[in-house]
Amino acid sequence: MPTDQHLFDQIASDLRSTGYSIQAQALSPEFVSKLRQEAQTAQASKQLKPAGVGRNAAFTNNNAIRRDDIAWIEGETDIQAQWLEWAARLQQQMNRQLMLGLFSFESHYAHYAPGAFYKKHVDAFKGQANRMLSVVAYLNPNWQAENGGQLVIYSEHDDHKEVARVSPNEGTVVVFLSEEFPHEVLPAKADRYSIAGWYRLNTSTATRVDPPQ
Repeated sequence: MPTDQHLFDQIASDLRSTGYSIQAQALSPEFVSKLRQEAQTAQASKQLKPAGVGRNAAFTNNNAIRRDDIAWIEGETDIQAQWLEWAARLQQQMNRQLMLGLFSFESHYAHYAPGAFYKKHVDAFKGQANRMLSVVAYLNPNWQAENGGQLVIYSEHDDHKEVARVSPNEGTVVVFLSEEFPHEVLPAKADRYSIAGWYRLNTSTATRVDPPQ
């Protein structure tokens, strides 16, 4: 497993050259195991809820688009605090090396039951300056190719052209520019756990607070 500084340097280099970065074994097995255990416990106790699409008044559940269950990470447990601290260090390095102006971070656990998927989408709409950088961390040990559930990333210039396909293996981290890359999660054939997160810019004004509370 690379050191965090080496990892952050490589992510910054990849973002600078291609706009996305795929890092295997980026997180330690011990760290991932604790995150996975919490996500599994949350799923078993029904704390994970069906995910929706849209935000605020536009929010809706649409199982034709996505069928994952999620629970937001608020730092309420030791392992959540460790995850948010790691994400804060990544944010600091991306701002320092790429001057992205990342201001806040939000993330959630995600569980894809067998048959669950997330159709092709982008994490932010161009010109709205909301989500700037997307992060996905995978929590699945011994994931097999036949289990499906791969993340497919498409070209920023042609949303029919595949540029990367990522198996959700334990410890793999994917980072990409939120506005630029359409992506999807292929149907899983086994229980699939991950963390999805987004860094946002600060677009607050005198009459509007961003990020929204």
